[in-house]
Amino acid sequence: MKNYLTCVCAAMTVTVPLLMGASIAHAQSTKPGLWEITNKMGGNAQMDSAMAQAQKQMAAMPPDQRKMMQEMMGKQGISMPTVGAGGGVVMKICITPEMAARNEMPNQQEGDCTATITSRTGNSMKAKFVCTDPPTTGEGTYTFSGDTAYTADMKMSTTQNGKPETMTMKGSGKWLSSNCGSVKPIVAPMTKGR
Repeated sequence: MKNYLTCVCAAMTVTVPLLMGASIAHAQSTKPGLWEITNKMGGNAQMDSAMAQAQKQMAAMPPDQRKMMQEMMGKQGISMPTVGAGGGVVMKICITPEMAARNEMPNQQEGDCTATITSRTGNSMKAKFVCTDPPTTGEGTYTFSGDTAYTADMKMSTTQNGKPETMTMKGSGKWLSSNCGSVKPIVAPMTKGR
């Protein structure tokens, strides 16, 4: 289960920095401020079971443990993930005006991933990624609605207990506010193909 959850984090990690590719494709910048990122994983019964178990654990977390985790994640620049209405994992990230001007996005370091933008057409962008921990590859299509929203559709491949596994991820992001509140920005690694 740990590898599945790490794959989830890795997939979410890749999604966030690729948002900035939209600004180049649209000759505009991504709007700075607070963003809400939602990702729903699927594709196989083990993944669905692992996600359901993780969601139950998050929901049952004692208040003191939740507070400690929120503080720890806040220092890393993300909000505590929650479970959205459709069963997806929801988190908030902060993009500063300086990051938007430099086409940078906040990013977790989970999964040791490298993302590459492979093509852009109109308001869509295709990308691929490779992660080393756990070894995972994937590709996806991102469709942007200006500088304040996007949707994503990804397919990932990994190995679990020596067997190849395929997962899917449906994602979306939307700008919420110019004020990030308690969500602090974090440093972004480079994304190839910008």
